[in-house]
Amino acid sequence: MIETLKRVPAIVASWVRPNIETFLSTGQPKIWALSLLIGAAVGIAAILFRESIGLFQMLWLGTRSEDVVTSIANLEWYWVLLAPVAGGAIVGVLLHQIGSRRTGGVADVIEAKAHAGRPLDFRDGILSALTTAISLGFGASAGREGPVVHLGATLASVFSHRRKLPEWCVRTLLAAGVASAVSASFNAPIAGVLFAHEVILQHYAFRSFVPIVIASTAGTVLSRLWFDEATVFIVPDYQITSYWEFPAFALLGVVSAIVAILFQFALVAGDYVARNITMPLFFRPVVGGLAVGMIGVFFPHILGVGYEMTDKALWNQLPLLLMLSLIVMKTVATAITLASRFGGGVFSPSLYLGAMTGGAFGLIAGSVFPGLASSGGLYAILGMGAVAGAVIGAPISTTVIVFELTGGYALSIALLLTVAIAYGINQAIHGHSYFHWQLEMRGLFIHEGPHRSLTRAKKVMDFMDMPDEEGGPQVVDPELKTPTLKPTDTLEHALRIFDAGGHTRLPVVDERAPDRIIGWANQVRALRYFNKALIDASVEEHR
Repeated sequence: MIETLKRVPAIVASWVRPNIETFLSTGQPKIWALSLLIGAAVGIAAILFRESIGLFQMLWLGTRSEDVVTSIANLEWYWVLLAPVAGGAIVGVLLHQIGSRRTGGVADVIEAKAHAGRPLDFRDGILSALTTAISLGFGASAGREGPVVHLGATLASVFSHRRKLPEWCVRTLLAAGVASAVSASFNAPIAGVLFAHEVILQHYAFRSFVPIVIASTAGTVLSRLWFDEATVFIVPDYQITSYWEFPAFALLGVVSAIVAILFQFALVAGDYVARNITMPLFFRPVVGGLAVGMIGVFFPHILGVGYEMTDKALWNQLPLLLMLSLIVMKTVATAITLASRFGGGVFSPSLYLGAMTGGAFGLIAGSVFPGLASSGGLYAILGMGAVAGAVIGAPISTTVIVFELTGGYALSIALLLTVAIAYGINQAIHGHSYFHWQLEMRGLFIHEGPHRSLTRAKKVMDFMDMPDEEGGPQVVDPELKTPTLKPTDTLEHALRIFDAGGHTRLPVVDERAPDRIIGWANQVRALRYFNKALIDASVEEHR
């Protein structure tokens, strides 16, 4: 017995030592420390971003409050008309000066993650946040979440790429920056963690979980120290009146899916129309601002982020006809805003549309079944989650965001059902989220699996062999008519060329001198490189 007890420390050490060695060899203590630093930096940036929106709003509305509609009641109509125009002029000048046709958003972060943690430009991140702050401050109809997520990822990219970390570390820290941005912007730490996994990483890796939580916690703590601990929306303690209401909740999911699908089609159509109109970049946000201002004269409820009206819907303070009208007007105004190259995202408008949809549905249900239906405010909460979850393609994190924004945890069963139905119908009809549509427009098909994104993210330069320089510079023999590759060609393109001509080895030529060979691409090496990338991706997702 004594001998057995003496062996216990050695046995325990043999179990623990390999785990500790793996933990240290993969650099996880360093990643944890960097995630804390990134979370704090992004939290401060998110605070400054929110405050800057209020400062620009002060210039024409005289207040930094998010109660925009209440403040507009004291203004003449021409201020409402001209404020978005003035904001559009400032945004137009910025876009013209920086030579950019769009501001950064969630899709850019997903693209950076897919391209092996491709670095995001720090200057673009700052200018994108500034453009959005001006846009929303002057009344453009959009959300603040997309650009702040892009800003958080940009700061994380700056920290990680300067240290030449492995690809999985870069992607993890990118997601950590996103988590801190979401948690600091919405005071929703759990949702920030889930959003980073569900939307950015698109998997739940164990070694990524802790750094992301650390960053989300840091962002939340700083945000709560600055803004206090109150949730974004304070709602009454709603309760489900009867379990016989669940068919109505399911039907609300169907209605919310229809609203989400039409909203996305409106955004796509607005972007398509804008791309086919020849106009100087400077004038696009000016014209868009004029259109938004004209809508705002009659429906000031659609201006800005829209949290005041969302809050009123949650408190059941809006009439049915107004909510139905605002569903249409907010959709049109947001489509015009984003098509006109104002800065902004789609999450807050999705919450807005969901609250109006749910609130209107609740009033109708209450009039048909007065003894069974719960308050219209309860349906507004459910609608928020359903429309937003369908639009951004993240039902789990959206559900938790609604919980944390409203404190409505008692509604979990009804909310999960409504969100799931809306998300499922959107996937069946639209096929993907709004972010994935944006990526498809850039030729990136994330939702088709890692093999598709890897073949487009990896380049010939990553696996080509350098030429033998002993015989002097090598050139392409024009008489052989052998196809050539360029260093920046994708792995997908190279594999297709190999397969089409039955080649096993192809020259890689200089892009500036197409007859000069700078390397050789081998088919077997390309396939081996592709297989290794797939294995690495699988290991990253499960370790």
